[in-house]
Amino acid sequence: MLLAAAQLACEFVAVRVLMFRLARRLRIAAAIPVSFAFYTVLCGTADAHVKWFCAYNVAGQPDGLENVLCLDFEFLTGLSILALMTGSLLEGTPVGMAMLHALDRATALIRNNLETIFRCSVAFFFIAIWGLGGVLLTPELKTNSTLIGAIQLGIAAGMVSRRTMPLSALGIFTLYAVATWNYGIFHLADYPVFLGVAAYLALTGLQKNFFGARPIDVLRWAAGITLMWASIEKWAYPEWSYPLFIAKPEMSMGFTPDFFMRAAGAVEFALAFALIWTPLVRRVGAAMLAAMFVSAVFEFGKIDLIGHTLIVVALFGILADDGGRQARLRDSWILPLSYAAALALFLAVYYVGHAELFGTAIL
Repeated sequence: MLLAAAQLACEFVAVRVLMFRLARRLRIAAAIPVSFAFYTVLCGTADAHVKWFCAYNVAGQPDGLENVLCLDFEFLTGLSILALMTGSLLEGTPVGMAMLHALDRATALIRNNLETIFRCSVAFFFIAIWGLGGVLLTPELKTNSTLIGAIQLGIAAGMVSRRTMPLSALGIFTLYAVATWNYGIFHLADYPVFLGVAAYLALTGLQKNFFGARPIDVLRWAAGITLMWASIEKWAYPEWSYPLFIAKPEMSMGFTPDFFMRAAGAVEFALAFALIWTPLVRRVGAAMLAAMFVSAVFEFGKIDLIGHTLIVVALFGILADDGGRQARLRDSWILPLSYAAALALFLAVYYVGHAELFGTAIL
């Protein structure tokens, strides 16, 4: 992370398309997202998936919306919109263009080898969970079937050739369907990123787009939806994480567990929303999320490393991506409304869906 940050800073200073008079200001502007990403690592806001380490009850009563939508929540939402607006407004300026150019240069190696990196990562992930034994897709999804292990090895083997990648994608869809059958659709709503991974493999193997969307765009949306949904869970079930604060009190950074979980959810939702926004915003968001996931490995070890492999690689792919729809001026002005709509939609779907499936109360 330090090497990447240093390279980014050097490339940024070296940008020759700007006048010398702006160089000092540009260095300061470029340092903001890099410093924030580094800050997230040092703060210890490890983004471990709580279901892998603590007891949970998917069917349990979530915190009522009247408790979630408190003054702290409104304050944190306002800060999130302000941060996203700042990045969006910066994007069309010389500073923003220089930052994008610096990101292009710093991530060229990843971008030029993304398919190979992704194929190796998918193979590693499925061999690793096969080696753990009894795992369907993620550590809390258990199975006793020997056939599942065979499918996992088959998915890994399919990474050898582009021609067999669509078959591996079919294998991932199959595992997701089995997990949904065994654990329910609400539990598997945590993991649409696996559907995005499968779509990426199928589309890349077939050299196709999905109704005009590139494979990396499909993966990006799947990652964003996954993390936005996960952030709602932090607000709905903050008590699931309390054992972690008891075991690792430094994680709360001196805040109360309730406030920390609200803040963690707000940060995660904002950065996840950033993944579906314009190039600079989504690439900086991907860098920050990747830093958070990597930092979690130092706190939680091998299980976290294996479990988050695919989403971390997806985030690096988003960070390196220099294509897709470019920013427009109106994007900045519709951002607050879009963010509020996304937040309201995910809260409504989560709480109404949970109430319909499990008979729990919304308020």
